[in-house]
Parts: sequence; structure tokens; C-alpha cells
Amino acid sequence: MVRWQAVAVIGMLWTGAVRADALDQLVKAEMARQHIPGLSIAVVREGRIVKEAGYGLANVEHQVAATPQTIFQSGSVGKQFTAALVMLLVQDGKLALDAPVASYLPDAPPAWSGITVRHLLTHTAGLAEEDPSQDMRKDFTEDELWRAIAKVPLQSQPGEKWAYSNLGYQVLGVLCSRVAGKFYGDQLRERIFVPAGMQARIISERDIVPHRAAGYDRVNGVLRNQEWVSPSANTTADGSLYLTARDLARWSIALEGDKPLSAAIKQASWTPVRLSGGGAAPYGFGWMVGDYKGHRFVQHSGAWQGFTSHISRYVDDRLAVIVLANRSQADPAHIADLIAGRYIPALAPVQHRLPPAAAFASVPFYLRGSMNGWGLEHRLQARGPGVFEARVELDAGQHSFKIGSEDWNDIDLGARFDEAATHAEEAKPLEAKGGNLTLEVPHRATYVFRLNVSGAPRLVVSPAI
Repeated sequence: MVRWQAVAVIGMLWTGAVRADALDQLVKAEMARQHIPGLSIAVVREGRIVKEAGYGLANVEHQVAATPQTIFQSGSVGKQFTAALVMLLVQDGKLALDAPVASYLPDAPPAWSGITVRHLLTHTAGLAEEDPSQDMRKDFTEDELWRAIAKVPLQSQPGEKWAYSNLGYQVLGVLCSRVAGKFYGDQLRERIFVPAGMQARIISERDIVPHRAAGYDRVNGVLRNQEWVSPSANTTADGSLYLTARDLARWSIALEGDKPLSAAIKQASWTPVRLSGGGAAPYGFGWMVGDYKGHRFVQHSGAWQGFTSHISRYVDDRLAVIVLANRSQADPAHIADLIAGRYIPALAPVQHRLPPAAAFASVPFYLRGSMNGWGLEHRLQARGPGVFEARVELDAGQHSFKIGSEDWNDIDLGARFDEAATHAEEAKPLEAKGGNLTLEVPHRATYVFRLNVSGAPRLVVSPAI
């Protein structure tokens, strides 16, 4: 299942760590780079909210500013709440982690005989990510959802592989409703949201929801409203929540104590899953788990209906960073990493730097990509001071490519964020470790790729004369 400022700061910033204006400028610069209309953040340090702010617009059409109270859609960040509810039902004795799903869903197909609740929680059940036959504009009941998922062929044997599956979490929602006799969303509100002081809830676009943001897609450089899906498609347990940055901050504070989740539940939820053939995958119950420069973290991202979201918790450092955005294909995780680095410098992401101009003259480098077949490469040759060229005959269609040295260590140039499209005769700015560039070719022809590195690297693609 992805103008300008309104800022509210709760309490004092962590002593000596961050100047508010520097952090705000960092966030706004990254929003501009990613073309994000509106965004909310919250930072929790040692059990209290030390920073919360809104930037840009929650609603572009009505020019409504984003604030810490702005309501976004969770996307898959909501999976951690589904997992938490499952664990509470395990604690109640209504579910068992290693019980077959078929013991709770007796109409499960024979192929599901080896799938357990634990497999669903850890994305190791062998289920596909999505149901390819699902019509997102068609309503369905919970029973109809379950019957449709049960027809999707398994991709692997239970426990064998880790493969992200929204379907698995949708089934967990069905299980929670079945064993407790109450819609899983109502259980979330009663057992998790209210105890944690959160106002989060299941999505309902028909209800009047104060402070609700609009979700946006960026299509060919133009901002568009999110596409419509059926009401029931916005109620499944793989991540269909309305919530605020403050809600997730309060959730993070609650996770510092033993309510609503016990220490045992958190320990189980933040332990990497073991695979049946040996080895592990960096996922627990609704959380990605790992270590960055010796700092243990649990985190998750989400994307849905024109929204993207991220929460990172550095458990031993007692630092949590929440970023919510109202643009599909944005990268709130990177913004969260930048913010975390302001509080704990060791957490700052590695800054990719452009190679010196001399590197291009001394290191062989190539145009690589789908130039009539992946794996083909074309070396760029010097054509003057700081200017290099490659001539490539291209078939009609779209081609993806980057520019790099043999091992990609000395030179690795690609598109800036959200600027993949390359047009003939247009000077295209490149950045270190950027994304794939794309070029649409109307008919078979020879093209000249000319890279100029005498200043900031720029690429011009032109039909050969």
C-alpha cells in the first residue's frame, strides 16, 4: 500500500545540540530538493518531545499551512500498530505466534498449512507483496478480502525467505478481528491509541477530519491530487491510518515504558527474524531493525495515496525522529537521517561528494545502462578540457543509464532527486550517487552523450548529425 512555515516547539531543544533555525533550514532545503508540498516532524529525546514543527502546505489548493497537528496517512508505518495488537492478543492467549494460521482461519487453502502467525508478522510466509487482481476502486468486505488473498499463489515456502508482503499484514487484521470479535481498528483505538494519548484512527475520507492534509503525486513535474481508492481499501491492516507527527511522538514515548507494550513484547518485536535455512533478515514484528555506526535502531517507512512517512527510533540513545510528508515518492527517511545527525553527529548520513575534475581525466569511466540491453557500457572519451563524449546507437523506447567508473567508487554520477527525465539538447545537472537517468528515443538513431565537468557536472544528449 508514499508557502511557507508554521512552527511549534515543545520544551527546550536538547542542550547545545541544535539551533532551531539551522534545523528548520535543513528540512526546508530538503523539501525543496524533493518537491514536497507539506511536511511535519517530531523529535523525541530521553522521553520528551524536544522539537515539533510543520513546514509548507498541508493543502495546496486552499493554502493551508502544515503544523504538528496536521493529519497525514500512515502508509506502512501503520504495520507496527497491527503487530502490536497481534502481540497483545498473544498476551491474552487469543493468538499464538507459532500456531498455524489455518487454526484461526479454517478455510485457509492447503498451501497455507505451514504458515504461522509469526511468519505473517515477519514477512516470511511466502506471500506476494500485493494481489495483482485487486481492483483498488472496488469495495469489499473483510471476508471477501481474505478469500481473495487466499487465492494468490505462494512465492516461496513459509520461513524460507524474507519478502515484504502487504497481504500478510492484511491477513493479520482479519485474524485480529476474528479472534477478538471486533474490528481490528476499534481494538487499535481502545488498546493502543487511547492509552498512548494518540488521536490516530482508521482512514475515512467521508468523515469530517480537522487538520487533514491532502495527498499529492508529482507527475511529469506537475503536482497532482492523489488517486482515489475505494473506502474499504483504506481500512486494511497493512497501513491505513490517519495520524500526526505528535501521535507518533507520543507512541515513541509510550514505548519507553511498559504500557501498552511490555518489555517482553518489545524485545520480541525488535529481534531480527531467523530463516529456516539459516541466517536472518533485518525485520522483527512490524519494524525494520539494525545498527548504524554502533547505534541500534528500529524504524519503518510508509507510502500510500500521495503520502510518505518514516519513524526511526535509536533505542539505546533514546532518540526518535518522525517525518510525515504529503507527496508520493518522497524520501522522508533521508530527512529523518539528517535530523538525527543534528542531535547525534555520528548518525549523520554520509555526504556524497563529486570527484575532482582531474579524476575524469585519469580514471576510465563509462555510460552504463539499458542501452539496447543492460550490461552494455560505452566509455566516454576526452574531447577537450573537461569535456567527454560517447556515441551510442539507440533503439526506439526509453533507456535508463548512469555514468560511473569501473567499480563505481571513483565516479558515480546520476540524476538529482525526481529529475530522471533527460531531454535532447537540454543541459542536465548531475550529482554524486544520483539516481538513474532516463531518455526517451522516438526512433532508432545515434546519440551523442557529452559530459562537461569543467564546473558542476552537466550532461547534454543530442542526436548525432
